[in-house]
Amino acid sequence: QVELVESGGGSVQPGQSLRLSCAASGKVLSVNVMGWYRQAPGKERELVATRSSYTDYAPFVKGRFTISRDYTKNTVDLEMNNLEPGDTAVYYCYAKNGFPDFMVFWGRGIQVTVSS
Repeated sequence: QVELVESGGGSVQPGQSLRLSCAASGKVLSVNVMGWYRQAPGKERELVATRSSYTDYAPFVKGRFTISRDYTKNTVDLEMNNLEPGDTAVYYCYAKNGFPDFMVFWGRGIQVTVSS
């Protein structure tokens, strides 16, 4: 099992920034991909960004967010700039093992609210 703990959420005004952090513990040697998803009220959970041997961003990021991963500390961060009200959601840390089991793990989620 892999445990994921998020930190850094909160409430900001449009145009401001937030940095989310996620720390992984447990059987982290099996983890291949780490990243972030989000879920807004009434909507499905959606990809924000992931990091493995390559980096993947959702189109709505539009260069505003940057994902970084520290393989020695088993952490993944999401720097979010120029936040918009549409970014309001619960953000979930995500991890996925590589071959052979490809198990997926989720953090408990952290609230990000963007409002004037």
